[in-house]
Order: sequence, then structure tokens, then C-alpha cells
Amino acid sequence: MIVDLFPPTPRDPFGLHKTIWDEIEEEDFAFPSGKDRILASYETGGVRAAYVEPVGVGDVLPDMPLFLTNDLHIMTPLEPTYQAAWDASPEELRLAIETGVLPAPEDE
Repeated sequence: MIVDLFPPTPRDPFGLHKTIWDEIEEEDFAFPSGKDRILASYETGGVRAAYVEPVGVGDVLPDMPLFLTNDLHIMTPLEPTYQAAWDASPEELRLAIETGVLPAPEDE
């Protein structure tokens, strides 16, 4: 599974999923309007399949399958997991992420 929450770059203009999936099968891919981040999970057994969820900034992250074997997966609760990690983060870190302003260094 990949959780690609960074915007596309010139190196991978269609995100990591297309870069990975093109190694298996080249297919056209375009981001839906306003959703240029990708969540993808891959089944690699007899039938290869990609389970792809485009998301936009601020969207709630959906549960995604995580394949443990070719025929067995568990659903991963991405949004609750992200929220728990965010809530446990130090306030200075959350403010820096939200505002883009790093805290001033402390005098030693």
C-alpha cells in the first residue's frame, strides 16, 4: 500500500501509483479535478490489481485494503490512525505544519 500525500512533481507528474503500476501495465491515468493525491493498494497474486483512491487536500482518508498474502487483506483505518498520530504530536509541530512557520530556536 502507498499513501502518496505529496503533490505531483515533474519527476512523477501522475504520482507514485502511475510510476509503480506502469511497471506492471501501462495505462492512461489522470487525476480527478481537485484530487491530486493518491492512495493505492496492490494485489499481486495470480491476478494483479490496484485499488486506487484519489484524494484532495482536506479530504477524509478512506479505509484501504492492505494485502497480507495474495488472497488475504485487512482494511486499514487511515483517517483514525492519522488523527491519533496528529493528536499525539507536540503542539509546536502541529503549529509549524499548519502555518508553515518553524518555531524560533531556543537560546542555549
